[in-house]
Amino acid sequence: MSPPGRPRWHSATARDGPTTGTLPAPPAAGKRAPTNSAPGRKVLPMRLGVLDVGSNTVHLLVVDAHPGARPLPAYSHKAELRLAQLLDADGAISAEGVERLVSTVADAMRVAEDKGAEDVLPFATSAVREAANGEAVLARVEQETGVRLTVLSGEDESRLTFLAVRRWFGWSAGKLLVLDIGGGSLEVGYGMDEYPDAAVSLPLGAGRLTSGWLPGDPPTAQDVRALRRHVRTEIARTVAEFARLGPADHAVGTSKTFRQLARIAGAARSADGLYVQRVLRRGALEEWVPRLAGMAARQRANLPGVSEGRAGQLLAGALVAEAAMDLYGAGELEICPWALREGVILRKLDVMAAGIASAASAGATAEAPATGTRTVTDTRTAADTRAGTAADTRTGGGTATPPGPVANSTPPTPPAPAPAQNGVSGTTVARRRG
Repeated sequence: MSPPGRPRWHSATARDGPTTGTLPAPPAAGKRAPTNSAPGRKVLPMRLGVLDVGSNTVHLLVVDAHPGARPLPAYSHKAELRLAQLLDADGAISAEGVERLVSTVADAMRVAEDKGAEDVLPFATSAVREAANGEAVLARVEQETGVRLTVLSGEDESRLTFLAVRRWFGWSAGKLLVLDIGGGSLEVGYGMDEYPDAAVSLPLGAGRLTSGWLPGDPPTAQDVRALRRHVRTEIARTVAEFARLGPADHAVGTSKTFRQLARIAGAARSADGLYVQRVLRRGALEEWVPRLAGMAARQRANLPGVSEGRAGQLLAGALVAEAAMDLYGAGELEICPWALREGVILRKLDVMAAGIASAASAGATAEAPATGTRTVTDTRTAADTRAGTAADTRTGGGTATPPGPVANSTPPTPPAPAPAQNGVSGTTVARRRG
């Protein structure tokens, strides 16, 4: 497998149905990707699919999108897989897990074709990234389905999630602290631009911690205390570097664990819509942690907004959320409906926009009338495009540290972006032959 922290960008040619291609890497730290398409050029909308192979689920999200517009969700297809719980004693995905993954990916690609997806952006996160047999699993999936999954590094997960959050809240939100608890890892990003100034990924996912630290149902008090110590120790190692960047103006939580915690703490239901403000306050979370510790999974599943499939992981997620909010100095988090999948799509659209602008610039130069005056071509767009699409090979295992205390200022209501889906870069969907 590739060294930890190094992203692997794959391309592939599919056999039947939608295929998967190269996913553009996020720009390097300090680089900003062009986001505007060429003026005066008509850009037709396209239907994109994002295939997210996570630690808990395999999620296909289909959206209608084009550069310069918000992605509009068209269809969502999910399958509970729980890869993080299908590991053997050596940390390899079991034979059963590989078979289920192959079947699930094939099903998702058939759905993408049925829904008319033109591109599919397939990626995998920590469960495949950290599996002892990750390379063999990737090869098997490609052999059986024609899909080569892009394995995102933890830092890339954090950077793309941060991009989605920034686009949702806008520049008026100021310095952002973004927390995302997945099944296998915790991602943290901090900064004032579209990509974070500091980003870190820690092996503190709710599924991973539940299977490794909380065997009982409900768990024993000793196991809960041991996990709490472990979580706080891991997060504390990252705090100093974030703190050097100063306090954040707005703290944000993304993804399902934070949504469920906010809901049981009194936030609005999902049915109330995307644009209702939802907040998770640390004080309320601290009251819920001991209550969750005393419940069995079936009891947690009866709480508002908690799904049966995630109920067993909710306590571990709550311990991570409580520790992160405490150690990073966040008294409350606003819940953002956009996360990694939306970031993948937004990044794809940015790369498309840069290509359109570059082509328009080249066309304008070629069509310039021949006169006695020499025409000088401005090459900055092409250079910016190369910088924005180059894979970031500088992603090491560097540990970033969270910002200091978060200023308790309520940001303005965000503009109404449609619920997008992922945002790395894309792959062309091949139409079925024959």
